[in-house]
Amino acid sequence: MTATVRPDAPQSPPPAPVPADPPGEGTLAWVGPFAVFMAWLALDGQLPLEQPVKEVVRDLVILGSILLFSRRVLAVHARRAPHWLASVGLGLAVCALWVAPDLLVPGWRDSALFQNDVTGRLKTSIPAGELTPLMLVLRTMRAALLVPVLEELFWRGWLPRWLQDTRFSRVPLGTYTTFAFWGTALLFAAEHGPFWEVGLLCGIIYNWWMKRTRSLGDLILVHATTNLALSLTTIATGRWEFWM
Repeated sequence: MTATVRPDAPQSPPPAPVPADPPGEGTLAWVGPFAVFMAWLALDGQLPLEQPVKEVVRDLVILGSILLFSRRVLAVHARRAPHWLASVGLGLAVCALWVAPDLLVPGWRDSALFQNDVTGRLKTSIPAGELTPLMLVLRTMRAALLVPVLEELFWRGWLPRWLQDTRFSRVPLGTYTTFAFWGTALLFAAEHGPFWEVGLLCGIIYNWWMKRTRSLGDLILVHATTNLALSLTTIATGRWEFWM
């Protein structure tokens, strides 16, 4: 027997369409700010700048790269975060998962499983002698406001789509194959060196949330919440290695 649907029966609303990429916005719009950020990290030790001038210049360069390369893409894909409350809650949960092993198990990250010639060794991006209030504010602002934008453009906005089709703009945001999902998560883990295991968990959660929401705005928000909570935890506990 075939069930019939009454004409006046309430219907579930169709899923919101995923906005298309702006015309003419290619790879640079998604990858440019991340490439600038990584180039700065590679050259950081060679730059003849003293603190806090170096931190201010770094943040201005990153902000400028976002505005130069990605403002149109962000205007289309990140102007809203429809699931903002859930994204904030998920961001806090990811932060808790990130710090739990080190705070609950003394010496957790001393193992050769985490610190070795492949993953690198624990270090902080701000030497102890430079931990002034201004430096803490600048580092927190960058972690919460700039890094989530450039990383989500790359890690959730571009890479999984490019892994499926080099003409990535034909692949809607939030679309994953098994290879794209796990490939992105594993590379995201590798980016985090000695924190690779929580980086992998974080990458899996973020990929799942992107697949579920198909919203770059929500991914930037969840990442920003994680980074802000992690920065405040770092300052409160003095565990500066969380700021690699």
